[in-house]
Amino acid sequence: MPSSPLKVAVVCYSNQNRSMEAHRILKKRGFCVRSFGAGTSVRLPGPTPYQPNVYDFKTTYHQMYNDLLKKDEKLYTNNGVLNMLSRNKRIKPRPERFQNCRDEFDLIITCEERVYDKVIAHLNSRDQESLRPVHVINVDIEDNEEEATLGAFLICELCQSIQQMEDTETQIDKLLLKLEDKNDRTLLHTLCFY
Repeated sequence: MPSSPLKVAVVCYSNQNRSMEAHRILKKRGFCVRSFGAGTSVRLPGPTPYQPNVYDFKTTYHQMYNDLLKKDEKLYTNNGVLNMLSRNKRIKPRPERFQNCRDEFDLIITCEERVYDKVIAHLNSRDQESLRPVHVINVDIEDNEEEATLGAFLICELCQSIQQMEDTETQIDKLLLKLEDKNDRTLLHTLCFY
């Protein structure tokens, strides 16, 4: 890998919790990082599991925050959504959809298997132009505040370890096995090409 910081993309479903916490931590550690969602829309918890708040990816974090503040300030303060949106708007203006990005990354990390599948399907459907390799790794992270923080530190450890590798192609599988054992998590890995 290059001595310059890895270009990393972190992808969850809505670009709200898990990918944004990892984005925050990786940015603090000096990585060139972007975060994305892979869903068709942005979904946030609502008053019941069957009544989520659904937004377009063009909606800013600030607009979501103000909308939920008006709907039920107490509910969205108590469940942590307003705090999460406050953090998000300090990092970037709005969620981004992975499928709309044409940038190339050294490493793409997904936060759940269905997102991993969507990312790989998207990369494989694109015309290969540069033939530049990209490692896609899935780290399953439950979608809550505590797990997002723990997952972000695991993602950071993974990125730091890959950054230090002399030959990623021959060393990455050994690293992933080591991290699986250490963290008792299964990590999925695929090599794709741009």
